[in-house]
Amino acid sequence: MKNNVRYIRFLKAVRQYLIFFALTAFIITCCMTLFLSVFSSTLNITLTDKNLNMAAKLTFGNVLLLSFIFTVVDRIRRKFMVERPVKRITEAAEKIMRGDFNVRIKNHQYFGAGDTFDEIIECFNKMAQELSGVETLRTDFIANVSHEMKTPLSVMQNYGTLLQAPDLTDEKRLEYAKALTEGSRKLADMLTNILKLNRLENQKIYPNTKNYDLGEQICECLLGYENIWESKEIEIETDIAENVMVNADAELLSLVWNNLFSNAFKFTDNGGCVKISLNATETYAIVKVKDNGCGMSPEVGAHIFEKFYQGDTSHAAQGNGLGLALVKRVIDITQGEIAVESERGVGTTFTVKIKRNENEAFQKNSKIAHLS
Repeated sequence: MKNNVRYIRFLKAVRQYLIFFALTAFIITCCMTLFLSVFSSTLNITLTDKNLNMAAKLTFGNVLLLSFIFTVVDRIRRKFMVERPVKRITEAAEKIMRGDFNVRIKNHQYFGAGDTFDEIIECFNKMAQELSGVETLRTDFIANVSHEMKTPLSVMQNYGTLLQAPDLTDEKRLEYAKALTEGSRKLADMLTNILKLNRLENQKIYPNTKNYDLGEQICECLLGYENIWESKEIEIETDIAENVMVNADAELLSLVWNNLFSNAFKFTDNGGCVKISLNATETYAIVKVKDNGCGMSPEVGAHIFEKFYQGDTSHAAQGNGLGLALVKRVIDITQGEIAVESERGVGTTFTVKIKRNENEAFQKNSKIAHLS
């Protein structure tokens, strides 16, 4: 293998030398012919065969020497300015192929082609950084999915085992069956959210916009949690403006309100209060969902829109950390805005701004799709 590489390098060197030889011979021959022609005509000197042979030999020797010098100089130039940076880029690419996404390449240190290689190296480093981030997200995603799936599966397995007891009373059997149903529901909800989030992130869902009353939609979504707020004796305060019309995808936005309401009731203690308001400007419809629950620290608030992130590391609160990631993606797709304000022991306020009018050309080009 090494002999083959050396032989190939030798052939390349010979080819490079022959190229310089041909170029140098052509240039010098043209120059010498012109020089001798002008020289002889100016001085009226007739060149003899001996002089011509001597000039030809001298010219040929100069061609050989200059070709050799050019080849050596070009070889040194290529060694430092081409081969070295290419080798560094190739080695880094091979490391990435082996799964090492932390590799970075230092900028080229030579003049000439270095500027071009610096651009390539800069793009390569950006690509490696993006791949590193994607790999981290993939690893975290797999770890989090495994963790979140393990909990309901373990519960279902345990209660399934308990159901096999022969002397089980009807009351206990019903209790265990309900626990199995609840575990399967949580697992199904998580898988459904994963599929929805995947479709949103891969832009397989496009807004199916229509003009509708946002206040009516918020009230309908809120009524879906009536059993929860009544069981926890949570006080509901609403300030919803009438006739706030928006041109948006109602099905996508229902995901936003359902997730925000679910979080508000989940983290509000018994006897607490949840406030929901809707106001409008000429440009935006502004929705606020406020609770007086446990709240969260600024560190937690900075990550709540990330997939599978849960501020409650004990997992005492139900959820799988996908709801707010769905909310953020839907808001981005609908070209809206979302912000969160929170303080530990005080509560949390989510503020959502939805554009009331969208670009007509965008509406015409939007594909119609629905979340299943």
